[in-house]
Amino acid sequence: MPKNNKFIGKLEEKVRKTIKKYNLIDSKDKVLVACSGGKDSTTILYLIKKLGYNVKAITVDLGIGSYSKKNLENLGAFCKENKIKLIKISFKEEFGHTQCYLRDVLKSKGIKLKSCSVCGVLRRYLLNKKARELKATKLITGHNLDDECQAVLMNLFRNTLERSSRLGPISGIVKDKKFVPRVKPLYFCLEKDVEEYSRLMGFPVLYQKCPCSYDVFRNQIKNRLNSYEKRHPQVKEHIITYFLRTLPKLRKIYKQNKEILLCKNCGEPSKKGFCNSCRIISMLKN
Repeated sequence: MPKNNKFIGKLEEKVRKTIKKYNLIDSKDKVLVACSGGKDSTTILYLIKKLGYNVKAITVDLGIGSYSKKNLENLGAFCKENKIKLIKISFKEEFGHTQCYLRDVLKSKGIKLKSCSVCGVLRRYLLNKKARELKATKLITGHNLDDECQAVLMNLFRNTLERSSRLGPISGIVKDKKFVPRVKPLYFCLEKDVEEYSRLMGFPVLYQKCPCSYDVFRNQIKNRLNSYEKRHPQVKEHIITYFLRTLPKLRKIYKQNKEILLCKNCGEPSKKGFCNSCRIISMLKN
């Protein structure tokens, strides 16, 4: 077997084993894959389809100029070629504004919210809401090993361990009918391996960062991890292995007294009277 085929087979087997070990998906699930049009989400969409699951794709148009337009074109072509239904939603239709507009207005008001934080909150809100409306039983994301390592270390350094309790191959600590379970089949796959797989398979994706992605702290963590990885191979795997040992304890601590409320404005799940999405949108009007 050629070297490339061995690499492809190895990554595919790793994903299959992750799904089986953590019971991420079963044959009865109605699976929705959250897709940006990038290498990670396109790779996992392809693999979930290849493994024979009942899958659809969903994408959120952020309205980030030519970047969003090209990603949508690529994803649309990929789904058409692979006979996968693609559901499209957008910030503009749902919130009345694009991501770029939201970022600029919040910044002009002196509100110190990172662009990635705003995007993440609003995207998760829309994806969960739409997945529930579509009666999906699992929402798959393209998070890889590097993503998880970065999140673990960021939460450690910021002393936000409650956020880490919501990490893992299956996200979240509270089960509720309004939450569609989010799972990460690429959990043990290195980002560089996912990119190599995507390139070898010839997937139509942009290999560049989102132009709005400039989280300095995350980039510092990412660069430092990559530097350590060169000198100490498997350091990322070791971090996640240790983290998964501590995760049950973290979840036990932070699951206590976790009451899910409903947002007074939109009716979606919330820890407080108003959900984070509605709070962000309200900042535009005040």
